[in-house]
Amino acid sequence: MTDFVQLLPIDWILAAVALLLAVGAAGIVRPHSFFVVARVLFPLGAALSLLVAGAALAALFSVPQVAVLPLGLPGLPFHLRLDALSAFFLFLFGGATAGISIFASGYFRRGEGTPPGLMCLQYHVFVASMALIMLADDAYVFMVMWEVMALSSFFLVTSNHTIPEIRRAGYLYLLIAHVGALAILLCFGVLQANTGDYTFANMRAQQLTPFWASAAFLLALVGFGAKAGIVPLHIWLPEAHPAAPSPVSALMSGVMLKTAIYGLLRIGFEVLQLQLWWWGVLALIIGLVTALFGVVFSAIQSDMKRLLAYSSIENIGLLMVAMGLAMLFTAYGMSALAALALTAMLYHALNHAYFKSLLFLCTGAVLHGTGERSLGKLGGLLRYMPWVGWLALAGALAAAGLPPLNGFVSEWLLLQSFLFTLGLPGTFVNMLVPVAAAGVALVAALGGYVMVKFYGVIFLGQPREPNLARSHDAGRSERVGLVWLAAGCVLLGLLPTQVIALIDPVTRVLVGDGVGPTVAANGWLFLAPVASERASYSPLLFLLLVTASFALAFVLVRRLYHGRVRRAPAWDCGFPLLNARMQDTAEGFGQPIRLVFEPFFHIERSLPSPFDAQPVYRLVATDHFWQWLYVPIARIVEKTSRLVGLLQQGRITTYLLYSFITLLVMLVLVFR
Repeated sequence: MTDFVQLLPIDWILAAVALLLAVGAAGIVRPHSFFVVARVLFPLGAALSLLVAGAALAALFSVPQVAVLPLGLPGLPFHLRLDALSAFFLFLFGGATAGISIFASGYFRRGEGTPPGLMCLQYHVFVASMALIMLADDAYVFMVMWEVMALSSFFLVTSNHTIPEIRRAGYLYLLIAHVGALAILLCFGVLQANTGDYTFANMRAQQLTPFWASAAFLLALVGFGAKAGIVPLHIWLPEAHPAAPSPVSALMSGVMLKTAIYGLLRIGFEVLQLQLWWWGVLALIIGLVTALFGVVFSAIQSDMKRLLAYSSIENIGLLMVAMGLAMLFTAYGMSALAALALTAMLYHALNHAYFKSLLFLCTGAVLHGTGERSLGKLGGLLRYMPWVGWLALAGALAAAGLPPLNGFVSEWLLLQSFLFTLGLPGTFVNMLVPVAAAGVALVAALGGYVMVKFYGVIFLGQPREPNLARSHDAGRSERVGLVWLAAGCVLLGLLPTQVIALIDPVTRVLVGDGVGPTVAANGWLFLAPVASERASYSPLLFLLLVTASFALAFVLVRRLYHGRVRRAPAWDCGFPLLNARMQDTAEGFGQPIRLVFEPFFHIERSLPSPFDAQPVYRLVATDHFWQWLYVPIARIVEKTSRLVGLLQQGRITTYLLYSFITLLVMLVLVFR
């Protein structure tokens, strides 16, 4: 019993990961049994995810722990390490994955294209690989788990593989994933500095020149940026998320994207021993472009899952902006301000894991309840799906950055970080940073606009299709998963000082400083990251004020106007036959954004002929990067493949001639 109690947090996490793999393997024993998969295996996987979160929380304030597992090749064991950075992301991983797994236990149906037991295996291998990525302490185990994560998520994205569009989306995702993996592998090759030792401990000990350190950082930015979805490597997100089942979309957006953020932080702040100011400028510019690009494209979408996919690109951009700001502060020796920017980044990563997972799961419930995912065919679902509607409201308000929910706190902290950039040296930097701050404010405002569109078009108004009256609400286990994530959005918003106390050990590992003591000195009621006289925020007082205002309004109406209220139909502007066609559509809602930001879009218009019996005006707004970057690359690859294909003649004499020519060339080179 004593040895059992003295197990370290890393031991508990490894045991949970092993059991997650066992849960996945158990699924293929009864691959077609919905009862075993839904009632036993997925809830067990959720409990193991909670165990990971609990062990990671305990490890946040302890010394780093290491383990070496003899699971690799001879001479290449798995080196694992649990420190504050990996513990924080494992805490994020476990909390969000638990809610998603509970929801998934009631979500999967027949006809998804893959037997439930096989999907259970793929799902839990995906989950376990992400946990091991955050524990990896050498390039070997990191790349093995990175590839396992990519392959298992590919199979999950293509679950309904009988549909050609889903297969194409899966292949695109796998292609971008392997481009990123190649860049990460080259990054590790630079970091080991020709020593042959690929452990992270050896990489930390290397003193790279600014040139080679910059090469490693740029390779890491490309490799992890491809997985995170930064522009222009974002193209897989709006294709893969609509193709994947909704729990998989939630897991990819809420958790998998954070593995890329984890990798950037690990390489950029912890493995590399220096930060250059222009790294921060580059990350800041890329993040701002990514955030603005994502929110603008999100505003014009008519597919609810594509809307959320572009919204994830926006939030990844905000995380990159915060990281760039932290790098700028670190390069100029301002460790306290770098800690503030990193706190905003890590807080927003945690927030995004909860509210974006919640919103993706809500779209899955809507899809199963109505059979529709097009915003143009939805509406008025709050009366038919009240559980999903009210819980989706919590996620939408959090994503919009409204107090007292969690999205507001991290965006407020990020804007607070920009207020202290006046002390940065350099004219160019001082000119760029205010522009970036204005861009972040614009992105936050447009993000609120997008969430109004998302929630209003789906849940408010009148149903746009007659069959929506037969919609059904989420099931019991689905509701539990949604409530778990919604509760996370509320608690993360109401307890910011406690959350910052959890983040503080991470910032001390990365930049040697933290904002925890300053926050604690100002008391638990008010959040003042720098000083109470500069800016402070109290979510509990805000909630109390809002609640008191509603209560006062209710009492006044009941006391002063009770019995005097006359109910009548809403004013219909002289049209007595209001119907759903008179409501604002998803396309109409996004039209002002499309007109203002028209240069962002590649627009194709199809004008109707005056002789058409039913004239139809068609407009398609797509991504410029398809035309500027990916279509030319595809054409070059296709032409090259045709030229190489000429070598394959199908004749044995031709192949013997190739062998003879190769032999002659080798002889010339050897005996030259």
